[in-house]
Amino acid sequence: MSSGADLAALGLSLPDYGGRELGAVLPAALSAVGAGHVVRGRHADEDRVRLGLPRARHVVVVVLDGLGHLNLEERRGHAPFLRAAEQGTVTAGYPTTTAASLALFGTGQPSGQTGMTGYTARNPATGTLANLVSWEGAPEPLEWQTVPSLLEQAANDGFSVTTLGRRRFAGSGLTQAVLRGGQFVGAERLADRIDVAVSEARRPGVSYCYWGEIDAAGHKHGWQSHEWVAALEDADRELRRLAASLPAGAIMVVTADHGMVDIDGAPRWDAGTDPELLQGVVLTAGEPRALHVHVADDADVDEVAARWRARLDGHAAIWTREQAREIGLFGEIAAHVVGRIGDVVVAMAGRATVVDSRTQTEQSLGLVGVHGSLTPHELQVPLLLAGSD
Repeated sequence: MSSGADLAALGLSLPDYGGRELGAVLPAALSAVGAGHVVRGRHADEDRVRLGLPRARHVVVVVLDGLGHLNLEERRGHAPFLRAAEQGTVTAGYPTTTAASLALFGTGQPSGQTGMTGYTARNPATGTLANLVSWEGAPEPLEWQTVPSLLEQAANDGFSVTTLGRRRFAGSGLTQAVLRGGQFVGAERLADRIDVAVSEARRPGVSYCYWGEIDAAGHKHGWQSHEWVAALEDADRELRRLAASLPAGAIMVVTADHGMVDIDGAPRWDAGTDPELLQGVVLTAGEPRALHVHVADDADVDEVAARWRARLDGHAAIWTREQAREIGLFGEIAAHVVGRIGDVVVAMAGRATVVDSRTQTEQSLGLVGVHGSLTPHELQVPLLLAGSD
């Protein structure tokens, strides 16, 4: 088992569930506009005070997919507006990946409650992989994820709620699972979403705007690439315009779902071909930085965990499911979520990865920038605040 000291030695740390975390952002925004009472399972007013949000008529919440605090800090010269507006950091949950993080953001609850436990997860009904982004292999969204969304709670209580994103995301499995509620306005360009956000900000309520281009550039080219910097500069420019255009009484909150590390040249193992990692294992789910290892019925979980620890020595924190529960890695785990979590749970350290060539595409095997684990680059995301009093 990896203790707190072991985690620190690996350069890893746990999410700040219940503190300054991604799950507090939307409750804080709802509290700011007087809708904190609709939030279930959290103290929204305490979240608002903890994050330092003022009262407002309208809050625009922007999620920049893939922009970690350290990624931003190390490229601060390319994003002067974002750096000037930063009000500290919050942590993502575990794993630090879009499906889990948007669920944490959208419901206020960690993956142990939402069941959004990775990019892919074992579907207990089929024993095969469910992709929690594309929704391939997953059941109906409201069957998989039963925690009410915060947007849904606010809209049902009569508050104005608007989501801004690509048209193809309207009604998608992920949207329905964790961000359902209110009206969805489709707009392809960030500039167009900003225009809609400015218009929505003239009336009381909350708007949520998602932007995925920084993450996309990082996956393909790495976060230290010119392409990633260009995507950051685009976001900085448009969000500066949004802040300058907000009417009196409206504020903007900007955060991210996770950060990113580049893995070119880093250690890599293949769970689909490595004999030590294959033995006793029927399925690996999750992603290369955060794996769920599902063990055969006739195999010993502790022995599988020991083999993985020996094989990945110094490159990963490894727990059995019960050990992961004890340290609160996924938050409190609901009974129906248990089977979606691996018998063995693996969080990679440094820039190392474990891929699975049996189930991953060539494209995913070739990604330069990845995320999912508990390094500061992946876990710590910025919290930015701008707008009028």
